Amino acid sequence: MTTTVALLGTGLLGAAIAQRLLSQGISLRVWNRNPDRCRLLAEAGAQVVGDPAEAAQGVATVITVLRDGPVTAEVVTRIGALGGACLMPMGTMGISESVALAAQARVQGGLYLEAPVLGSRPEALAGTLLVMAGGDQETFARQSSLLAHLSAQPRLMGAVGTGAAAKLALNQLIASLTHGYSLALRLVQASGLDVERFMEVLRPSALYAPTVDKKLERMQSHHYDDPNFSTALLRKDLQLFLREAALAGVNAHGLDGLAALLAGAEGTPLDSGDYSALHELTQASD
Repeated sequence: MTTTVALLGTGLLGAAIAQRLLSQGISLRVWNRNPDRCRLLAEAGAQVVGDPAEAAQGVATVITVLRDGPVTAEVVTRIGALGGACLMPMGTMGISESVALAAQARVQGGLYLEAPVLGSRPEALAGTLLVMAGGDQETFARQSSLLAHLSAQPRLMGAVGTGAAAKLALNQLIASLTHGYSLALRLVQASGLDVERFMEVLRPSALYAPTVDKKLERMQSHHYDDPNFSTALLRKDLQLFLREAALAGVNAHGLDGLAALLAGAEGTPLDSGDYSALHELTQASD
C-alpha cells in the first residue's frame, strides 16, 4: 500500500520539496491558500485539496513549509485532530515557537518532529537539503525513510527546539557573512584594488566561504532577480534570531545595525530580490 503524505505550503521551497517527493514515487496531497500555486504539482501527480483538514485526513505525516511559526500554528489548528500523524514543520521558526507547536500537536493527537532545512529550491529538487531535526529518537527513526528522499544524511540534533536553534544560527551566519562581504567589497572597490586580485587572496584563506563567489557576480552586476531566498526572508529570520537570542539571554546587540540596515529594503524592489541585494544598502549615503 502506498503511503500518502500531506504537504501544506507550496511556496518556492515547499513546491520544490513536493516535486522531489513526487519524483521519488511518494503519493502526495497538497494544500496552499492560493490553489493556483498547486497547479504544476497537480500536473505532476499531486492531489490538490481545499483545506488543511482534508489534506491531513488519514495520512501518517503532515509536512508544513509555511512562512513562520504563527502562520504554521494557525494552519495546524485548522487541521483539527491529527489522529496519530506526525506533524513535521520544515520551514524556519523560533525555538519557543517550535516547542509550543509540539505541545499543540500533542493536544491535537499527533506526534511532532521539527525538520528545518538548509538549502533552497536546487538542493530540494536534487535531494541534497541539510535536514536538522529536533524531537525524540523513535519519531525520527519513523520519519527517516521519508527524509532520506530529501537529504543524504538527515541529522537528529536533539530534543524539540535544537533543530530550530541550528537553523536560526545558520541563517544568522548567512546574514552576517553576506553583510561582511559586502562591506569588504565596497572598501576594495573604493580603494581602486582589483576585485579579482582581492579574491585571489581570499579564496585560499581560512576566511573564504563558497557562497562568496556565488554572490560576487550578483553584487557586481546588481542583478538580484530569480531568488532562492529573498531579502525579506533574510530580514525576517534575522529578527527572529534576535528575539530568540534575547529569550535565551544572549547579547546579540551587535546585530542590531544589520537588522536596521535590512529594514531599509522593506517596501522596495530589493525585498523580493535575492538576499545579496543587501549590498545595495551598504553604498555610501548622500
